Amino acid sequence: MVASCSKRKSPGCEPPAEDINYWDHEVAANNVNEEEQTCLYLTKLFENSLSRAKKTKLNCSEVLVPETLIRKIAQDVLCLSSSEPCGLRGSIIYINVETGNTCKKLDRIVYDSSVVPTFELTLIFRQDGSFWPSLSDFFFIGTCFTAGFRQALKLSPGFCLIKKKLYSSSARTVIEC
Repeated sequence: MVASCSKRKSPGCEPPAEDINYWDHEVAANNVNEEEQTCLYLTKLFENSLSRAKKTKLNCSEVLVPETLIRKIAQDVLCLSSSEPCGLRGSIIYINVETGNTCKKLDRIVYDSSVVPTFELTLIFRQDGSFWPSLSDFFFIGTCFTAGFRQALKLSPGFCLIKKKLYSSSARTVIEC
């Protein structure tokens, strides 16, 4: 099952302005602010995960990430968790990188260890195959780095996000971007 997580409302779905009172507006503003904070926190978690994996699992000195990729992933994770009984708190997130024909496991994030997980998300970053090594990379070959160590890994703007419910036998939800 391929899902789309855009939160666009159809025209005419919003209540008339005179039906919205001050408190409804305040609650909506607080929810947006809370959602934004959670999105920023998720973004940091994913960035830290990639940063930790650079030298240990990816064998590179830097990971080049498209500007809006991590934020888009965080928004999709929030969207997929919104229908769960415990929300994001009931998630386990596995982070992988697909390089060539292999998929490397980078990290496992348990969002809230005090909550029994209700679903798993598997995030698969993809390597950008169009990346050519810079001239400076050739100067470092054999001098500073061991065999198999590369200067940079460039990620593609495409990714895969797979949701598996742990309490249900229903089909998986897959988002391919």
